[in-house]
Amino acid sequence: MGYARAGFEVVGVDHKFQRNYPFTFVRADALDWVARYAHEYDVIHASPPCQAYCYLTALHRKTSSHPRLIEPVRAALKKTGLYYVIENVESAPLENAIVLCGSSFGLRVRRHRLFESNVSMLQPLHQHGAQGRSVGVYGHQGSGSLRPREKGGSFIRAKNREDAGDAMGIDWMTWRELTQAIPPAYTQFVGRQIMAACFLKARP
Repeated sequence: MGYARAGFEVVGVDHKFQRNYPFTFVRADALDWVARYAHEYDVIHASPPCQAYCYLTALHRKTSSHPRLIEPVRAALKKTGLYYVIENVESAPLENAIVLCGSSFGLRVRRHRLFESNVSMLQPLHQHGAQGRSVGVYGHQGSGSLRPREKGGSFIRAKNREDAGDAMGIDWMTWRELTQAIPPAYTQFVGRQIMAACFLKARP
């Protein structure tokens, strides 16, 4: 959604069907799709599965059961010669990445995420102090919190799906989808910078 708000025509690709995806959707292996059809696009955003890099997975010693796809994804994207973005959790091995936070965009969630790109990007200041207590959207709706206190302050659990969606700026996802999502404000911020690079590249 953020990329669409930044002016891009968006096509989503995933090996699992995404019922609530709001744009054109293709069910396919993303790496295979990139290899076959990258030439049809201007920019590629990739969000490889984060579980192998997540601190909660490591805490439960389950990292070996999850694929580590960042390196092959990066290699595939570099091979295309296109502008690209890779998004993942803070502990993921991204290169020269910026860190985005909901507090930078007036949202009630923090949800720090890394964004790597071959386009140089600015990083906004985090505003934890102005934000106060952030909203946590984790685990199963109605269950106890699965996350300890955020650094620099405590957080409160979202009351329900509507509260979680309002905190993240998303009104079309289920609770399960919200736990895996990033706020559209993040990709809108990134998308505007990528769009500027596209315009500069297209200038004669």
